[in-house]
Amino acid sequence: MNEILTIFRALADPTRIRIMLLLLKMELAVGELAQILGQSQPRISRHIRILDETGLAERRKEGSWVFLRPGQAAELEILRRLFRAENVISSEQAINDHAQLSLVRKARAEMAERYFEAHAKEWDEIRSLHLPENDVEQAMLALFKDINLGHMLDIGTGTGRMVELFGPKSEKITALDKSPEMLRLARAKILGDEADKGDQAALAKKTELKLGDFNNLPIGDNRVDSVLLHQVLHYAQHPEAVLAEVSRVLRSGGTVMITDFAPHDHEELRTAHAHARLGFSDDSIKRWFTAAQIDLVQCRTLDGGKLTVKIWVGRKSGLSKIHPGSASASLDNISQKRASL
Repeated sequence: MNEILTIFRALADPTRIRIMLLLLKMELAVGELAQILGQSQPRISRHIRILDETGLAERRKEGSWVFLRPGQAAELEILRRLFRAENVISSEQAINDHAQLSLVRKARAEMAERYFEAHAKEWDEIRSLHLPENDVEQAMLALFKDINLGHMLDIGTGTGRMVELFGPKSEKITALDKSPEMLRLARAKILGDEADKGDQAALAKKTELKLGDFNNLPIGDNRVDSVLLHQVLHYAQHPEAVLAEVSRVLRSGGTVMITDFAPHDHEELRTAHAHARLGFSDDSIKRWFTAAQIDLVQCRTLDGGKLTVKIWVGRKSGLSKIHPGSASASLDNISQKRASL
C-alpha cells in the first residue's frame, strides 16, 4: 500500500507528469528537459529526484551530462496505457511539449551533421584505402544470417551504424562508447525524427546507449548473447585484455564478431588517426580467442584496396562453424564483383 501511495504522490504534480510523458517517448538530458518544459535545471532536478526515488525514472551519467529514462517500477506499464489515452495525448500541454521535443531532436540532428562535416575528410581518407563499406556490411550480415543475436553488445558504437544494421535481428541492444560526443551522435541517429514511427520506434525502444571503456566493460558477467567490434580493436593497446572482457560478459554459446584490418604498414594511421595496432593476423586473433575461451569458427578476407578487411567470428564454448556455405557464397560474390571492376 505504501508503495502505491508513493507512486501517486510522485505523480501529483503536473510537471512530473509532463516529464514522464516525455521520457516514455525518448531518453532526455536534464538540460533538454529544462528546455522543453521552460523551467530551470535545479527545479527540474528536484522533480527528477522524486521520480527517481519511486523507480518511475532513472538517471544515467554520460560525461558531464545526466540523462533520464523510464525506471524499473512495475507500475510503469499501467502508466504507459494511461498516457496513451486520447484525452492525454491530445491535450494542449502534451501537444506543445511534443513540439518542443521535436526541436530537441532537430538540434541533435544538426549537431551530428556539423560533426560529420568536420570529420568527413579524415573518414573518407581511411575508407578510400579499402573496399566500399557496403560490401563489408553485406559480408557481416551474411556471416550472422542465421544467428540469434539476442542481447547484442556493440562495442565502440560510434555513430550507431551497427545498431541500425543488426538491431532488427536483436532482442535488446547495448551500444557502448567511451566518447560522450559519439554517443550523442548515435542518439541523434537512433532517436531521430522518425523515432516515433514503425521500425525506428522499435529500434529506439530496445536500444540502451552506455558510456564505457572496452578495457573495463560496465556490464555484468554472462549478460549478452552477441558482441560486435567493428573497426574498434585497432585502437586497443592490449587487444587480448579487451577480448578477455568480451568473454566475461558473453554467455556460454554466445557469438563475437570482429571486423578490422589485416596487418599493414600504413604508419600514417597510427600517427594521424590514433590506431594503436596496424591490423591483426589470423594467428594473433586465434591465440587471443583461445586465451579468452572463445573458439574461432569463421574467418573471412575481403580484398579490394590498399587495406585488406578481415572478419573473425568466434563462439564461446567451442561450438561448430556458423553456416559456412551461405556466408562463403556471399563473400565469393563480393570478390567476383570487385574483380570485374
